[in-house]
Amino acid sequence: MEEYYAAGEGGGAFATAEDCLKRPGTVGKAWPISELAIFDDDGAEIESVLLAHPAVADAAVFGVPHDDWGEEVKAVVEPAPGRRPGPALAAALLDHCAEHLAGYKRPRSVDFVTELPRDPNGKLCKRRLRDPYRAGRTRPV
Repeated sequence: MEEYYAAGEGGGAFATAEDCLKRPGTVGKAWPISELAIFDDDGAEIESVLLAHPAVADAAVFGVPHDDWGEEVKAVVEPAPGRRPGPALAAALLDHCAEHLAGYKRPRSVDFVTELPRDPNGKLCKRRLRDPYRAGRTRPV
């Protein structure tokens, strides 16, 4: 018996019968082409903290390349109406994250966009946000 979980976009997780006996409730290991994330009912924790700030209309968080660490946390924010993007707002959002998140979860920088890219169903297209940060990199993340 094998069990798998997958998404319409491709990728997922796979567990053998042996995996299920060793670890009841497991969903197995990620397929090599997959990126898996686990969310609670409220979504990803870092994004939830950013969305709680009154200056944020929408937010996305993902890893971007870092020469020493491999990756670091990047936040991309759509400011709320009437809020001006820039260094002052970025600093305020990083301070807000510092108050509510463990150090390893905090974004190291914030970039701003007019509108976050979403597909017709409303799903955030993180790849469109993330890919420019990885462009031209020869070292895998």
